[in-house]
Amino acid sequence: MMEEVMADVPLFPVTVVGSWPRPPELIQALRRRQADEVSEDEFNAVADKAVIQALKEQEEAGTDIISDGEQRRDNFYSYVVGKIAGMQLMKVSELLDYAKDRARLEEQLRALDVPAFAIKSPIVVEKISTREGLSLDELAFLKKHTDKPIKIPIPGPYMLTRSSWFEGLSDKIYPSPEDLAKDVVQILREETIKLRDMGADFIQYDEPILTQVVLGEESSETFMCASLPQRRDPTTELEFALRLMNEVAEGIEGVKLGVHVCRGNWSRKEEVLLTGNYGPLLPYLVQMNVDQLVLECATPRAGEMEVFKEYANEKEIGLGVVNPRTDELETPAMIVERVNEMLEYFDADKIYLNPDCGFGTFAERNINTSEGAFHKMRVIGEAAQELRKLHG
Repeated sequence: MMEEVMADVPLFPVTVVGSWPRPPELIQALRRRQADEVSEDEFNAVADKAVIQALKEQEEAGTDIISDGEQRRDNFYSYVVGKIAGMQLMKVSELLDYAKDRARLEEQLRALDVPAFAIKSPIVVEKISTREGLSLDELAFLKKHTDKPIKIPIPGPYMLTRSSWFEGLSDKIYPSPEDLAKDVVQILREETIKLRDMGADFIQYDEPILTQVVLGEESSETFMCASLPQRRDPTTELEFALRLMNEVAEGIEGVKLGVHVCRGNWSRKEEVLLTGNYGPLLPYLVQMNVDQLVLECATPRAGEMEVFKEYANEKEIGLGVVNPRTDELETPAMIVERVNEMLEYFDADKIYLNPDCGFGTFAERNINTSEGAFHKMRVIGEAAQELRKLHG
């Protein structure tokens, strides 16, 4: 697709991946909404305040392209249960009752230390459809409260298909994940066009599980519980992900599109998260019809950056320059050094600066505080000012 240049952003634009830590009253409202104890209006009264606060904190920290902090979502993908008819939020313990090989799934869950009664997945139980979109309400509210360019993160087509198709339940309606993917692609394509027409500047498809496909199933990427029973060949899966992304994005212009890939963002224990460089993924990522790859690069687990050498300038890069899972504050100098390293492979106008992932991927498990998020974003902003002096 044609590269989209966003108006009103300086060189080395500072942006977020999506989520921002949620205040305690919002977490309580999210719980109560899931239990049908509050009306949508009552919930939104709490969520509106949280979004405005998240906006204020991002803007004060010097963020150039903002999001709503995913404040209305329980997490970055299962929130679609409230937006897509035909899906049901199910605990992993409930899924066990439908598993073809229950013993194997139980064994995998134990090995991954996944709490079967706590983790919930959106599962397709009927034909899927959406009437009011996945994030159109979020964008409409943002447009009233900020003049900054807006990024809207939505689940990518591979993520949405793989995390919601469960053998024994979904196959009664969609015989295979490929069958489900046709409807997922249609829903995401319509969403992308509507978001663009409403004035979104940047749409980011979240595909975090692609690293798991190539770096192994031995990590507790909890949102993959539904598809644990399916043995998967990495090459086939990456080709599937590439095809779905290109079907969603085909011919869509007038908005910046990106794909976000990380290595797990549910724990502060670095040793349980995935390790390995982007080498195996890059041949597929660069073929996606998107402008930008939003990648985790701040942690040593992301491997060496030399793997970008043969793909230099093929895409913009959303460079992860701070680790959202630590209290330790990176310095502007550290970020400048990391960017200078990437300037060997990407022109200055192709590098955007962001944290490795969100600051509050799962509502119940903010991995940082709003103060921590603010300070980390401010450091990125300071580094961007320095880089503009050096390279502007």
